[in-house]
Amino acid sequence: MHFETLRSEWFGNVRADLLAGLVVALALIPEAIAFSIIAGVDPKVGLYASFTIAVLTAVFGGRPGMISAATAATAVLMITLVRDHGLQYLLAATVLAGLLQVAAGLLRLGDAMQFVSRSVMTGFVNALAILIFMAQIPELVGVPSLTYAMVALGLAIIYLFPRITTAIPSPLVAIVVLTAISLGFGMDLRVVGDMGELPSTLPVFLLPDIPLNLDTLLVILPYSAAVAVVGLLESLMTAQIVDDLTDTPSDKNRECVGQGIANTVTGFFGGMAGCAMIGQSVINIKSGGRGRLSCAFAGVALLFMIVVLGDWVRVIPMAALVAIMIMVSIGTFSWGSLKDLTLHPKRSSLVMLATVVTVVWTHNLAIGVVIGVMLSGVFFASKVAQIFRVTSELSVEGRTRTYRVEGQVFFASTGRFASAFDFKEALDRVVIDVGPAHIWDLSGVAALDRVILKFRREGAEVMVLGLNEASATIVDKLAVHDKPGAMDRLMGH
Repeated sequence: MHFETLRSEWFGNVRADLLAGLVVALALIPEAIAFSIIAGVDPKVGLYASFTIAVLTAVFGGRPGMISAATAATAVLMITLVRDHGLQYLLAATVLAGLLQVAAGLLRLGDAMQFVSRSVMTGFVNALAILIFMAQIPELVGVPSLTYAMVALGLAIIYLFPRITTAIPSPLVAIVVLTAISLGFGMDLRVVGDMGELPSTLPVFLLPDIPLNLDTLLVILPYSAAVAVVGLLESLMTAQIVDDLTDTPSDKNRECVGQGIANTVTGFFGGMAGCAMIGQSVINIKSGGRGRLSCAFAGVALLFMIVVLGDWVRVIPMAALVAIMIMVSIGTFSWGSLKDLTLHPKRSSLVMLATVVTVVWTHNLAIGVVIGVMLSGVFFASKVAQIFRVTSELSVEGRTRTYRVEGQVFFASTGRFASAFDFKEALDRVVIDVGPAHIWDLSGVAALDRVILKFRREGAEVMVLGLNEASATIVDKLAVHDKPGAMDRLMGH
């Protein structure tokens, strides 16, 4: 079974994976150069990283068909480190970030993705679509008017060519056609070669030239931790999106380990840290890529093109790649979410919008996702806390009152829980029936303690009935109402 799975992931879609990988490789080149410039390093640092990360995540990652390479999300985190300490510290930080990601995978932190709500996912996708489009604006400002015509032609090819045939990915056709037109008519357009010098040699293994001491660790650790967290967040979110696009599952913890291995090795081959790329992954999926071969071939093709075919790659007009990225932006954005703003619950829409605004405002995917998850958690706790009530019934003789608690007793509902009891009523006996309820946390246990002790202080006998197994376990472990000195502690408060 394992062999069959392996064969299917690598060789179940060979032709489409190779063509899609070629398209991705062409689109990776200008982005890798741009991300290197953002980080303040030579273009070859980003290009080498894109090669090693793509190949290694194809082998070790948990999501076939997903593209990983050097990214802006990780590059922006390295700007200060490069400026203050230089390239060698960047390479060391990349290695350490990879080791932290491997540790996260081994600790199964990838399972935490289940706590990211659909609203956060939608906001993440929409924010990325906006950022991808915004990244193309510099290529559309202050350029010859011919550039706009070429971008429009590229978009027309991308969207219309599939009506003729889908045997060849339309983005690849757009690159070939626009490059041929540009060369044939001698157009003076911005090309890939204008973005920076392409390397002419293969990457070689090297150890970062840094002092191996505690001071160095203290310098790189904050950057490595930030890169590890942001890289995993973007990778796991992208994996979830590719899961949805392809209707296939992925192994999130294996993806954490795969990203970590890729970054660790990349640091030893002169590359900067990276992670999964939603834009390139969408290009791959839209172009027919589904297997691990597409990502691995994208990395190999990238290296081959910059080292062997560099002269041809340099003359590809940026207009062709801008057209592809605009297509990615349009295809990535969840247009249905705009209509859903009026249909979905207001809190869900607010979470989605907060995620979008935070990511676009800060250009930091991690901050946006954390804000979205926190809002989702607050709204969820608030909603669950409302599904709670306490009713009571007085016995015929008027000396025993039975309180019936229904719902979830936890930190957000303890206030309503405590206010539901009348401690001044003269009673001989109080029965608290928590059969229809569940006590979740220390706050819930403490609230139950206070209610019991306050009734006892007023001279009433208290009985608690109906604790389910889980509630009984946490109450037996944490409750203090039957322990010596409990009443004194209550009086002290």
